[in-house]
Amino acid sequence: MHRFEELAAEFAQKFDTQHFPGHPASLYEPATYFLGLGGKRIRPVLCLMGNELFGDIDPDAWLLAASVELFHNFTLIHDDIMDKAPLRRGKPTVHEKYGASTALLTGDVMMVVAYDYVSRMQAQHIRPIMQIYNQTAREVCEGQQLDMDFETAESVSLEEYLTMIELKTSVLLAASLRMGAILGGAGVGNQQHLYNFGKSLGLAFQVQDDYLDAFGDPEKFGKQVGGDIVAGKKTFLLLKTLELATPAQHDRINALKKADPAAKIAGMLDIFSACGVDAWAVDLKEKYMQAAYQHLENIAVLARRKEPLLQLAAHLVKRES
Repeated sequence: MHRFEELAAEFAQKFDTQHFPGHPASLYEPATYFLGLGGKRIRPVLCLMGNELFGDIDPDAWLLAASVELFHNFTLIHDDIMDKAPLRRGKPTVHEKYGASTALLTGDVMMVVAYDYVSRMQAQHIRPIMQIYNQTAREVCEGQQLDMDFETAESVSLEEYLTMIELKTSVLLAASLRMGAILGGAGVGNQQHLYNFGKSLGLAFQVQDDYLDAFGDPEKFGKQVGGDIVAGKKTFLLLKTLELATPAQHDRINALKKADPAAKIAGMLDIFSACGVDAWAVDLKEKYMQAAYQHLENIAVLARRKEPLLQLAAHLVKRES
């Protein structure tokens, strides 16, 4: 069994190759540029860990992992366009550097190459993998659309936000694990438990992300806290606050919408604390983590095989950055 860090290093070495042809350079150079920005590579490594939970890593798992990483980067390129984001990992986004039209095509061709990697797998693996892959791809698009819809919606319920996060973030983590498990020969019941482990872990990860944006240490978080507050994003914290706030607090929230960034952050943090959503978020994260651990416990393999996933789960939700 390998730890996440070991598999991540091996995947990075294998993934560091030419995924695209050279011509036309105006299309493929932006794709290579974007992949060069790096990332945590969580999703492709989850494919490998899902496979190794049940047996030795199948050679097809490396193809699947590369495909998942390319697919994830395709979604990021398009997300950046829709969000009008100028930076990704501290560097100019593809649409900022090369233009929106090129960025659209770059994302598209990255998705095509992602599917091509799946087509290179053994024939008996392609159909079961593609069924999950296509369903997940559709759900990720649904989640992104809901996220955009929420930007202009007058009100969003916590349940609606939860559904959006499941689709936009959690299902790809969960599917990465399940597709790896298929390559490892897992039965349907074990596959489903692993999928639910990944989905619950993804929700816990997002709760932690929302929490850190508001209450994290700027030096450890790596950026100024309160970015979601300034942007007016609907997060777990904001939506729960809107449920709990008094009429006077609602009035203050509305008034803070017109405040300068520093005053808006300070004012909203005061309201978050007054409503107790900081402690609520910690409890909610723990609830999702316990659900994840229970699903992992229910998987019928030796406990020692689960250790790398337990270590990764603890790291992801206890992080401070």
